[in-house]
Amino acid sequence: MEGRLVVETRMRAGIARRMVQSKQEAPHFYVQTEVAVDGVRERLAKLRADGDGPRITMTVALVRACVAALREHPRFNAVWTPDGLLEVADVNVGIAIGLDGGLVAPALLGADRLDVVETAAALGDLVERARAQRLRPAEISDATFTLSNLGMFDVTAFTAIVTPPQVAILAIGRPVERWVTAGNAPARASVMTATLSADHRAVDGVDAARFVGTFKQAMEDSDTLLPERLT
Repeated sequence: MEGRLVVETRMRAGIARRMVQSKQEAPHFYVQTEVAVDGVRERLAKLRADGDGPRITMTVALVRACVAALREHPRFNAVWTPDGLLEVADVNVGIAIGLDGGLVAPALLGADRLDVVETAAALGDLVERARAQRLRPAEISDATFTLSNLGMFDVTAFTAIVTPPQVAILAIGRPVERWVTAGNAPARASVMTATLSADHRAVDGVDAARFVGTFKQAMEDSDTLLPERLT
């Protein structure tokens, strides 16, 4: 067969090895929900116009909503071990970052201890250092949960593979305009699809349903999720 052989890079080989391991060892299941995001988008626009400082993006809001859900459902802030599920004290949210040679998902360490501005600054620094290949060892190894956001592309929904030894990953698609029921009347709203992939050894369907319910509630309550203004 004629063609061009693309030799695997070390990063691509590592991704292949870990993803095969995950699909072979972790019995995946998937839970999906739709999240209304008009409120959080309006709040983000106000915060970005509020002054200088790190850019407050949708990913920042998603991280904060993940933190809220992980605090309430610690079985998802965990890693699978030969002895069972280890619930980790720190909330270290892995952020999937696309690079030229593949994909990395370094951890935003101690994400539960950061406010909005600190989250934005830490996220920007993490992305910059990932692209420059200057990640710290703990950022590579210590994520307890992963967020994969493709909302900046023309992707409405997707499912992601759990990164071992974590037990879940949340995949976010692009917000789309939909007709929804507001009270007794139809209305247009921006709706985002969130899909949770989870390891059935560690959690069950009802656990996942409760987790995505908490995430959805956090995202739709923009007054709690994000401040009205930056100080």
